[in-house]
Amino acid sequence: MDELTKLSLNDVQITSDFWKRYRDLIANDSVPFQWDMINDKGKMDVTNADAAGGAADHSGAIENLKIAAGRAKGHHFGYPFQDTDVYKWLETVAYVLKYHFDQKMKDEADWTVDLIADAQDDDGYLSTYFQIDAPQRKFKRLQQSHELYSMGHYIEAGVAYYESTGNKKALDIAEKMAACINNHFGPEDGKIHGYDGHPEIELALSKLYEATKNKTYLNLAKYFITERGRDLKFFDRQNEADGIDNDFFPELRTIGDRYYFADKPITEQKDAHGHAVRVLYFCTGLAHVARVEHDDKLLKAANTIWNDIVKKQMYITGNVGQTATGEAFTYDYDLPNDTDYGETCASVSMAFFTKQMMANKFDGKFGDIIEKEIFNGALSGIALDGKHYFYANPLEADPTASELNPGKKHIALRRSSWFACACCPANITRLIASLDQYLYEVHDEVILSHQFVANDAKFNDDIEIKQTGNFPWDGNINYTITNPHDSKFTFGIRIPSWSLDKYSVKVNGQEVDTKLEDDILYIPVDAKELEINLVLNMNTHLVRANTRVSADVMKVAVQRGPIVYCAEGVDNKQPLSSYFLGQKPSFKYEYQPQLLSGVGTLSTDDAYYLEEDSTDDLYTFDTPKGAQKSRLTLIPYYAWANRDEKQMTVWLHQNEF
Repeated sequence: MDELTKLSLNDVQITSDFWKRYRDLIANDSVPFQWDMINDKGKMDVTNADAAGGAADHSGAIENLKIAAGRAKGHHFGYPFQDTDVYKWLETVAYVLKYHFDQKMKDEADWTVDLIADAQDDDGYLSTYFQIDAPQRKFKRLQQSHELYSMGHYIEAGVAYYESTGNKKALDIAEKMAACINNHFGPEDGKIHGYDGHPEIELALSKLYEATKNKTYLNLAKYFITERGRDLKFFDRQNEADGIDNDFFPELRTIGDRYYFADKPITEQKDAHGHAVRVLYFCTGLAHVARVEHDDKLLKAANTIWNDIVKKQMYITGNVGQTATGEAFTYDYDLPNDTDYGETCASVSMAFFTKQMMANKFDGKFGDIIEKEIFNGALSGIALDGKHYFYANPLEADPTASELNPGKKHIALRRSSWFACACCPANITRLIASLDQYLYEVHDEVILSHQFVANDAKFNDDIEIKQTGNFPWDGNINYTITNPHDSKFTFGIRIPSWSLDKYSVKVNGQEVDTKLEDDILYIPVDAKELEINLVLNMNTHLVRANTRVSADVMKVAVQRGPIVYCAEGVDNKQPLSSYFLGQKPSFKYEYQPQLLSGVGTLSTDDAYYLEEDSTDDLYTFDTPKGAQKSRLTLIPYYAWANRDEKQMTVWLHQNEF
């Protein structure tokens, strides 16, 4: 290799049995199913109309674009951001076509790109609600309109589809959108000095810059990032000028700037607060711009928010956004399990944010969180059939509570096929379809493998890395590095936090020094071939929360490898709250290929079950409760709610004294 700084990743093919099942599911089932949904061809199976996401009898998303394009007549249907359901479907297709080419799927996507081009105004503007029903209100009520949010989602899709298929029209639409936005927003006189109520455009423009190297897009992304929170009267002035009661979402006018993560400039923010997905989309763009611009102040701000979330506001599964009221972060250490919102989109966007943080700095903690999301929090959002989805992902659920307690009606016990607000289905599918982008990071002459997802990866200078293994069920990971031109580079492997106490590494059969830097093992490479064998600790761990988390005091969660486990009423007696573990429970692990599409289960006989009271009295005085030893069976959290509607819990009582 002439210049090590030109080391780059060219292609990744995922070979993992676990992930190939999911990625094939996305290609064969999810994408065609979602195509039918957005075209109003399929029947919507809604499990609970009161649950998060809401119910609808059709989508109208494609029809809205047809009306805007002049191919049909009628009024706009759905939310102002209904267009984004189409865009995220298109982005999913872009990623799927790279590993599972299907001509029919590509034809449908090409047709969709043509439709979007026809719907786009000559000046680049595209938001069908305003084009069809409110053209006079374009960019007039940004607190609630989602216009930049919607166009941002198309820009992401357009870039992905262009990079996957070479469809230049898809990129041209994105660039026309960006030009339109640049003509209307910025610090210059005569432009709007403001931003969208729902961040998204920041990360989208950053991706467009990477694809085109047009600095205009990067500058505009940075403007939106640094402008946010500077003028606390911006939304109020727009609302008054547009008609104070002329709301799209009346409750969002008075909810306050904290909800929009716009109560102060980002460099002054100290914690994550407000609508979770807004915060995380914003921070994804923040971290991206900080890296490209080498802006230490913005990078420090990104680290501040990331650390607050991970250390003080994240569930053990990776779910974030604790409350259904506003789909929002609340405050540090407030992590209730039975009312947890944990929106699927929030887990997905946490993976987006963390990927950008890893690109800024190689650190094992970032890989840990990506792993936590993809194997737990985000993955829970999709059913094993690929056609049903969760909006909210609690850590404790009870069908009776969801039915009769208004404070828990947002919790569904079975996934729905679609929603009135259908942001989550295509968000989780685009993450899984793009998983190959989450396995490696390359800086100068260093290649970092931070996820244990079996794959074949090709880099420039004919370097090839093959990772094999049966992760997440097995901790034996093998790397074969082929380096035909004797290039000199460094190969890094993340050692996950759950295995830092015990692991071993051999290079060409020889034990090596396992001194870590930020939980990463670095191995120099200069030979034509290298064999690396990593053995991770797959013992079952009991996890305890910080004592400030009142919901989890005297409770433990169970984790094996990256997988967080839960108990379901399908496998155990109910109520699950009557179980508690002994002081030092031992667990038996068993892989069951016929259960839940193949899962590793845990069981223990070191559990106790409280005996049912012999009286109906609500309270008794000085009467100890009896308990009997009982078996407890656990399944991976991501696989819950794929059978009967029964209770579920992640956190279990433990007798520690």
